[in-house]
Amino acid sequence: MKEFVLQGEKNTSKIFIGNGIVKEASDYVSSMIQSNKKPSKICVITDSNVAKLYLESVRNMLSELELPIFVHIIPAGEEFKTLDTVAEIYDTLGENQFGRNDMLIALGGGVTGDVAGFVAATYVRGIRYLVQIPTTLLAQVDSSVGGKTGVDLVHGKNLVGAFRQPDLVLIDPELLHTLTDHIFRSGLAEVIKYGCIWDPEILTMIGEDDYKEHMEDWIQRCVAIKVHVVQEDELEEGLRKILNFGHTVGHGVERLGNYVDLSHGEAVAIGMVAATKLGEQRSITKIGTAKELVEILKKVGLPVQIQYPMESVHQALLTDKKKQGNQIDFVFIEAFGTTKIEGLSVEELQKTMKRLED
Repeated sequence: MKEFVLQGEKNTSKIFIGNGIVKEASDYVSSMIQSNKKPSKICVITDSNVAKLYLESVRNMLSELELPIFVHIIPAGEEFKTLDTVAEIYDTLGENQFGRNDMLIALGGGVTGDVAGFVAATYVRGIRYLVQIPTTLLAQVDSSVGGKTGVDLVHGKNLVGAFRQPDLVLIDPELLHTLTDHIFRSGLAEVIKYGCIWDPEILTMIGEDDYKEHMEDWIQRCVAIKVHVVQEDELEEGLRKILNFGHTVGHGVERLGNYVDLSHGEAVAIGMVAATKLGEQRSITKIGTAKELVEILKKVGLPVQIQYPMESVHQALLTDKKKQGNQIDFVFIEAFGTTKIEGLSVEELQKTMKRLED
């Protein structure tokens, strides 16, 4: 079992990684509770897919805490990461008289974690306890750690949100055995991202035929990077921006597919290839890096080609929350393990994207 501690501005996030640790969830949760701020009730927020697999067992384990346990199940899918979904959770909490010292537990993937985290940050101006139990690879290596929460609008992805560090994150790789190949591959895109921006050894590990046998190792590596980066820059004013590698173009193509044609990971994979090719064109990225990245992504079954007109992608990028005025911060890699952020004007980005189409 591996433990990380992320000291946020407002609270400390304890992260535990180990096979089977969810079976001890009540012990971890109990040790987190402050004696002078005991919750009176718990709400488990999960989705319709995860509920069938894990809700009953997690609920039974939590019963050891001898607190009333409520459940709110949201529909599975990125298209339900909306303010309407948040409002429905608010209703559940309001009807059951949840207060500031109570507890929310997010049991699920990235959508569940983002939505539950946003609710924790905003309901009664902040609920005291937030626990993340991520059940997808993407959530375990990325979205459950670092405190970014939020929902999508029709105008773009994650345009409404807040920073809210979870108090406790329980990452159990054994939960990944029930994932479909499609969902598992989606999470691999974020794993590969960490190899691109920080730790090339991750890319070497993913390149091995038996890479799944070392899953706990590379999950720990990804989380260690995320903790370090967020510890240095919690509010994404500098270093944390490198975690957006592949996400600028990725969010654009994800939106063009109405959040259903491509999973988030698939969109990020496409975005990483685009960013690497653009970096080579701009003499930022070492020539040949894009070819190597494409080979890695193809090996694990991730897409690498943009399937939409480049002008449509460019227009979608203009709603990205990273855009400030007439400029958008774009993350490039110079080589695997090193990054460079450049501010591109809207016009320059359009020309750059056009060259990518050519």
